[in-house]
Amino acid sequence: MIEIKNLAKRFGATVILDDVNLTVREGDTLALLGPSGTGKSVLLKHIIGLLRPDSGEVIVDDQHVELLSRKDLSTLRRSIGYVFQNGALFDSMDVFENIRLGLTDQKEFRNLEYAKERIAECLRLVNLPEDTQRKMPAELSGGMRKRVGIARAIAGRPKYVLYDEPTSGLDPVNSDIIDALIMRLDTELNVTGVMVTHDVRGAFRTADRIALLTGGKIIAEGTPEEFRASDNPEVRAFLERDFELASS
Repeated sequence: MIEIKNLAKRFGATVILDDVNLTVREGDTLALLGPSGTGKSVLLKHIIGLLRPDSGEVIVDDQHVELLSRKDLSTLRRSIGYVFQNGALFDSMDVFENIRLGLTDQKEFRNLEYAKERIAECLRLVNLPEDTQRKMPAELSGGMRKRVGIARAIAGRPKYVLYDEPTSGLDPVNSDIIDALIMRLDTELNVTGVMVTHDVRGAFRTADRIALLTGGKIIAEGTPEEFRASDNPEVRAFLERDFELASS
């Protein structure tokens, strides 16, 4: 389980997160919605320990992330896969080596036979042919790069996967593919997911729960059905401004 308690973060005079409270239950996928610049990605980076809060707590499996030593934080990160917004593939490495970087156990990383089997399995899980592993990132479409990024995130068999805008920049067809993939991973791997996204339609399809972050605060949280039925004026304004609820 992931627990965020009274989390606050500012950069200079700018308040990014202001007394944020959020719980992600084991086995759930939570979608974090909100306008650009409201701190959604900053929140993800606190969960994995890339940023430390000014105040408050980040607790993953009863461990206070902000208090962990470098060694203990490294151990915790083995249980967390991170899908970067742009894929963040290394252009000088082929797909095989990019996914291999996700093998957080050094014995598994060095065992070439294990790496070959695991990478083939990860490509299967993200619906890419096995021969994709010998392609360079420049040879891949945007949708394929996203899927390779997800394959790398799950290579180490994480308990948690953090998705930072997994469908940004994709056309509707590829967005649907990624949404279906996230749901499949939830079912097949039973991972707990936190997904930062602008895509309300995708959030409603993939998430067990949705939270709306705006003005540095979580102003609403609930199931997709509860969000659709919400009479919270800020929820209605956000959804109706950017998306057509009638079509969802």
